[in-house]
Amino acid sequence: MENTPPIGPESPGAPDGARAPAAGVMAAGRTGNWERDVLEKLALEALREQRARRRWSIFFKLAFLALACIVLWRVLGLGNAASEVSTTHTALIEIDGQISSGGGSGDADSVIPALNRAFSDSGSVGVILRINSPGGSPVQAGMINDEIKRLRAEYPKKPLYVVVDEMCASGGYYIAAAATKIFVNKASIVGSIGVLMDGFGFTGLMDKVGVERRLLTAGENKGFLDPFSPQSESQKVYAKEMLEEIHQQFIQVVREGRGKRLKETPETFSGLFWTGSKAVEMGLADGFGTVDSVARNELKVEEIVDYTEHENLSERFLKKFGASVGAGAWQSMWSGSHARPSLR
Repeated sequence: MENTPPIGPESPGAPDGARAPAAGVMAAGRTGNWERDVLEKLALEALREQRARRRWSIFFKLAFLALACIVLWRVLGLGNAASEVSTTHTALIEIDGQISSGGGSGDADSVIPALNRAFSDSGSVGVILRINSPGGSPVQAGMINDEIKRLRAEYPKKPLYVVVDEMCASGGYYIAAAATKIFVNKASIVGSIGVLMDGFGFTGLMDKVGVERRLLTAGENKGFLDPFSPQSESQKVYAKEMLEEIHQQFIQVVREGRGKRLKETPETFSGLFWTGSKAVEMGLADGFGTVDSVARNELKVEEIVDYTEHENLSERFLKKFGASVGAGAWQSMWSGSHARPSLR
């Protein structure tokens, strides 16, 4: 009996019906592998995407934290004060705007600390005070003037030059008079060496509309220059005497500061103001210049470091908040009648 080879799935003699199940099993195996590969790829892609999202989330959190730290640093004013600069430089301080208490760059509480840092810094060869001011408080101007003279005596090798921008009038010039030299632009406004006290009188209007002023005081001069009461001749004389006294203080400061350079005329201390060109002719200024030219030509050091105390966000907010909240209390104390002397 002949040996007949077994008929199996791989047997070439196997019927078609016998080979078909084997082919189906293999195809199913290949299909299963393909689906598994796809699922693995999808899982890996999802994992990579999750990691990327996590990295970006960490990045944005760190960026926000850094920004918050910078804002907090500025709000608290921790970055305001300039630390000592070791390299040789010219120190710059700016006074821009009205000179008044709490008046930003024109406030003695801001200018005087900046002056002290600028003079005491071992790297500064001199100080430039850039002024753009119509004037303001004689008290604040006098305090800054006195401090400049004190620092110049303490640091005799460090000059202080004033550079006038648009305007250096009245209280601004009161400060400038203490400088080693004053430089202007030919079109700058300089001078206005005088004092004023202004206000309004409403008595005629009150009579027309039938309004009666009811002011009670303890002390005959407590309602001094009240705008809702008739003007007292004795109070007017007293006010003019006080203004004249402050004016003489101003004149003395200018004479001491300018010395023999000042070419006095009857109009010098009349309250008039002049162009920069005329101010140089009159001895109220020494020449023409800018911050850069003075640093280059007078101090011989072109690198400039700004020592100005800039108002931070918290101070600005508190001042605005205080101004709105305190306005009523301030008017209650002063009754709107107490005009104050002003160098402007």
